[in-house]
Amino acid sequence: MTRFIFITGGVVSSLGKGLASAALGALLQSRGYKVRLRKLDPYLNVDPGTMSPYQHGEVYVTDDGAETDLDLGHYERFTAVPARRTDNVTSGRIYQTVIARERRGDYLGGTVQVIPHVTDAIKEFVLEGTGDADFALIEIGGTVGDIESLPFLEAIRQLSNELGRARSMFVHLTLIPYVAASGELKTKPTQHSVKELRSIGIQPDVLLVRSDRPIPTAERDKISLFCNVPKKAVIQGLDVEFIYEVPIRYHEEGLDDQVLAAFGIDDAPEPDLTRWVEIVERLRAPEGEVKIAIVGKYTGLHDAYKSLVEALTHGGIANNVRVDLEWHDSEIFEGEESAHHLEDVNGILVPGGFGERGSEGKISAVTFAREHRVPYFGICFGMQMAVIEGARNLAGLPGAGSTEFGPCQDPVVGLLTEWTREGVREVRTSNSHLGGTMRLGAYDCDLVKGSRVHDIYECDTISERHRHRYEVNINYRERLEEAGLVFSGLSPDQTLPEIVEMPDHPWFLGVQFHPELKSKPFEPHPLFASFIKAAVEQSRLV
Repeated sequence: MTRFIFITGGVVSSLGKGLASAALGALLQSRGYKVRLRKLDPYLNVDPGTMSPYQHGEVYVTDDGAETDLDLGHYERFTAVPARRTDNVTSGRIYQTVIARERRGDYLGGTVQVIPHVTDAIKEFVLEGTGDADFALIEIGGTVGDIESLPFLEAIRQLSNELGRARSMFVHLTLIPYVAASGELKTKPTQHSVKELRSIGIQPDVLLVRSDRPIPTAERDKISLFCNVPKKAVIQGLDVEFIYEVPIRYHEEGLDDQVLAAFGIDDAPEPDLTRWVEIVERLRAPEGEVKIAIVGKYTGLHDAYKSLVEALTHGGIANNVRVDLEWHDSEIFEGEESAHHLEDVNGILVPGGFGERGSEGKISAVTFAREHRVPYFGICFGMQMAVIEGARNLAGLPGAGSTEFGPCQDPVVGLLTEWTREGVREVRTSNSHLGGTMRLGAYDCDLVKGSRVHDIYECDTISERHRHRYEVNINYRERLEEAGLVFSGLSPDQTLPEIVEMPDHPWFLGVQFHPELKSKPFEPHPLFASFIKAAVEQSRLV
């Protein structure tokens, strides 16, 4: 019997509902329960796949090929439960589903309305595929009071009534701001947020209150009184230095105890938080540090590379070092005097991206890494730029480029027009819709024995997640390998290059997939662990 925990937010956005959900999931999991986490997003886009990273941040891709909200990355990193397509839905997808049903005549000529048709579709989504979990944590995006969130809030209100109190509860995340002029923490915003929630029929069982300083007992008692929540269920959520402290701190404050109490569970085993304590200890007391330069085009918003940042941190955990990141807009490397920006770094990483802007700067960063023998890691677009750089400067193909940027003399990177997924042939053209038409999700890759990447993974075949529309052209393989750029990972049919490397370089790898999406703090991805290890070795040479 699955119990449902609905997590809402109030006062302001960006309070950390995703982290709170992930941490609570980790706490319940550490007590022996099976969990599934799910996100409801109120925006009208069908998915975040066509949204600007500056507006939405990272697009997180699941094994089954869904483009989802970045909070699903938190869920996976904290619980290691693989996210699925059914774990993220937007208003756009809900309305798309309802309209498709209306066009088919499913509603038998009835008037289609938000209640019950839209709310019913939301409830179907919430319940789908949760039967194998002890707890399903459902995060509702946005802030209570937003117009676009109302159908979702109404749907979970209805669902709670249908499930009964034994199988549902509400956690509301809110904020107590500190007013410097009066020297006080103010509870009124929280009171109003809960009042708004109660006005639509939802009474929170637990209040998770964010603050940048400890909340005095008097303020917590006041919140309890005015918000109709037991004193023990007013949980303070203080700022922490490292996000992996969150499960520890929330347990100390009693969050998981109060959630279980709301379901009448009083015999649950104590959680084993040993691995979280070990992770935090490594982050607090590293044995050294390395400096990694990230050369990208969305460096103005670090959330655009959220999983990447965390994966680099995990690589540091694996090597017991602190990873200091230097963010560089790739366009600055298109000038003649740009190399000095990279002179003191121990590793260079060029991440994924789309479009021509900044591409020449990324190629320049590749050249610097190759010539100065600095560890280089190219991911997706970063691999393609490494191949173009090698073709131009090593293989004697000065006209090498990508058809993504227009016609070129030697298209070493071109549009992927067809491929096979689970035995089904998929076809794309340059006129295909942008949304959902890339090579998305997990695909197998065969590794060349004796290669560096084979040594890193210690296996013959791997599965990694993809999100891209263009591919390295296999027809240039022989010319590039003669020049020293080895194709060490290929699709099972040997037609799609997945990994390139330079054997005579201290550490030079490009991968077409996104390994950062599968890295976890207690299970760092082997490529990131190896990359940071190479950066540590490079730092000792400086």
